[in-house]
Amino acid sequence: MTGLDITVALACVLLAAAVIMFIFNVRADASDFAPHRTELDQLLERRDAIYENLRDLRFEYRAGKFSERDYEETRQALEIEAARVLADMDRLTGSAPTPAMRQAAAKKARPL
Repeated sequence: MTGLDITVALACVLLAAAVIMFIFNVRADASDFAPHRTELDQLLERRDAIYENLRDLRFEYRAGKFSERDYEETRQALEIEAARVLADMDRLTGSAPTPAMRQAAAKKARPL
């Protein structure tokens, strides 16, 4: 082995040791384990998406892209989903049972 080979080997060993030390010295922060979005945040996003879908559906129906039957079926499905989301939000926030909450609970109990 020449002096250059020894230098390259020593540099590789030092680099590997530095990488290993870096990896194992990283400490987890408390925020790494905290949920970034709460369940309520997820439900709010879902509610907003459903409302947007209902607006889009109404617009497309008025534009003639849906038959009345398809529009009614889709609208009803979206409204039921919205009622479920609102009921879950009520449950999380500890609100008194609302008609939406009772309706969603009844629909969950009933098999599709």
